[in-house]
Amino acid sequence: MEVKHFHAGEHPLEVHMLVTKTASGIIVQLLGGDRPHIGATVVTHPRPSLLSAEQVSCNSIVIPELGHKEDELAKPLAEKIAKKMNSPVVLVAGIHVDKAGTADIEQITRLCRDLVDNFLANSSTG
Repeated sequence: MEVKHFHAGEHPLEVHMLVTKTASGIIVQLLGGDRPHIGATVVTHPRPSLLSAEQVSCNSIVIPELGHKEDELAKPLAEKIAKKMNSPVVLVAGIHVDKAGTADIEQITRLCRDLVDNFLANSSTG
């Protein structure tokens, strides 16, 4: 088992990403803001694309908490990790910033994408 911690931004526009690589998959936690929480959970499995054997697709289950929007960010990030690492992924996201405006949400989204890209750039495939 391997555990890595990544961090980006400054409070309250900050995100922590904890990645645990196990023998059977990858567990990712994306948490931050004023109140880290469970906002959405995604379970995804990579598989050959139905359109092309050279492409990878995913079967994903998304469980958003009522009234939360993290699923819109969590699903594409979980699938990106699963495809690149060729591994099942469970991703839990929960980032709440009090009175967040559009620019704040865009910044949090960028931070999350950057953290995932950093992890993938420094990881070997499963």
